[in-house]
Amino acid sequence: MKYLFILTVISTLSLHSGFAQVLSNKQQNYTKADTLRGSLRPERNFDVLKYHLKLKVEPEKRFISGSNTITFTPEENLSIMQIDLFENMNIDSIIHKNQKLKYSRAYNAVFIKFEQALKASEKDSIQFYYSGNPIVAKNAPWDGGFVFDKDEDGNHFIAVAVQGTGASLWYPNKDHQSDEPEEVLTEIAVPNGLMNVSNGRFVGQKDLGDGYTQWSWKVVNPINNYDIILNIANYSHFHDTYKDLDLDYYVLPYNLEKAKKQFEEVKPMMDCFYEKFGEYPFKEDGYKLVEAPHLGMEHQSAVAYGNQYQMGYLGRDLSGTGAGLKWDFIIIHESGHEWYGNSITAKDIADMWLHEGFTSYSEAVYIECNWGKEEALKYLQGTRKNIRNTSPIIGDYGVNSEGSGDMYPKGANLLNNIRSIFNDDDLWWKTLKDYTETYKHQTIDTQTAESFFDKATRVNLQPIFDQYLRYSNLPVLQFKQEGKKLFYRWQADVKDFKMPVDVFINNKEVRINPTTQWKKFDKKLSKEDIQVHEPEFYILTQFLN
Repeated sequence: MKYLFILTVISTLSLHSGFAQVLSNKQQNYTKADTLRGSLRPERNFDVLKYHLKLKVEPEKRFISGSNTITFTPEENLSIMQIDLFENMNIDSIIHKNQKLKYSRAYNAVFIKFEQALKASEKDSIQFYYSGNPIVAKNAPWDGGFVFDKDEDGNHFIAVAVQGTGASLWYPNKDHQSDEPEEVLTEIAVPNGLMNVSNGRFVGQKDLGDGYTQWSWKVVNPINNYDIILNIANYSHFHDTYKDLDLDYYVLPYNLEKAKKQFEEVKPMMDCFYEKFGEYPFKEDGYKLVEAPHLGMEHQSAVAYGNQYQMGYLGRDLSGTGAGLKWDFIIIHESGHEWYGNSITAKDIADMWLHEGFTSYSEAVYIECNWGKEEALKYLQGTRKNIRNTSPIIGDYGVNSEGSGDMYPKGANLLNNIRSIFNDDDLWWKTLKDYTETYKHQTIDTQTAESFFDKATRVNLQPIFDQYLRYSNLPVLQFKQEGKKLFYRWQADVKDFKMPVDVFINNKEVRINPTTQWKKFDKKLSKEDIQVHEPEFYILTQFLN
């Protein structure tokens, strides 16, 4: 989610400012720490099968202690294993078959040494015991860390949000998006009188007899590391269903009635997303909204909600059109991530537009389901003022580098371009749904997504994806007048760039197929006779004379 740049936009709309690029780590030189986190080195050549995270949280001390049992299969003989844990956290011991293992640390990576290499394809496990004071976020969810807060009644109100920063901020794991555990058991002990809500299904609570109660939750679907979370508060719970899907809500007691009203939006959202994207991808784990002491985050099957029971984004419309005030931004956006980001996950964070671009597009999809296509196009067009176009959407691979924050609105508008190029809404919705269901519960890269959409249409989409994702500039549709003839062409970074575009010629919609070479209209035209269909195509237009 990570919408820090949106707050920048809100405060500077009158200046027509775009999104601040706080997500981007793109740089000229990368450190060893960047490589250790972002690359798939031999020490990471194993497949994680399960995490069993067992922790005690001491709110007054802001201290956590416990273990993660990591079950895995080496993909080749493995003598040294890399597990990630932030260097400020203490390692108490690492156990393998009842023996303590030797290890070394470099930045936020831990290198575990086995006396005898583990054999390829043989299931194994380690118990990683650790403790410490995890980093506290200064402004969650835009910077990673714990949030130690209190509610209006003085009860502890605690959460964690680590997208981008890394889940290894608070628990040891293979902190790379290409490898998701297939199952997670989270057991969190908290002071009596408080509840912990984590991902998946509730499987029990246990009074430990020392003033703490352990709350256990189990996920039985693949889950990316930054989605694994805890939420600690004096929660009230209420339950509903949608078709055969369990809907569970955990909110602060004094917000219960507001939540019952606000969360009614979940059902029309499910109606829309089931139709356009396919059924909820984690039915076995259920769907939850959990009130959090921060704005929100797409934590799989336990979506964090902190929009203060308002429509829009904290009562504001990010598009500036009015279309964004008809629905609760956090419910729709963060739930959209269940399909895009949680079910379909980018292997490398350089491709995070696969999460954020598609999910930002889901906002427009929801608007279209409820208020029509024209309103959805108006919303998408309104979000363009927040795009800076100063660096590429895709980051650098293998070095823990996200691309530009433009991945949100520019990614959504790119998908709207592709839909317009399809020029067949039935084909578009079928392709989008097929894509979503084909790569359900998988990690993929941008090339996989590009190829899928490219195969669905006769238009070659590759130069379009290249221009919008790998360059910062928009393509420019240039016109020039020579006598009574009007010429047109594309100016773009991609060599031999081609993209069809719809224009109005004397108020009649016509599709043209510009290239980088000048073409001329058959009829006598002037620039006053032509207008680009701007809601459907995000481009620049230039008249040279």
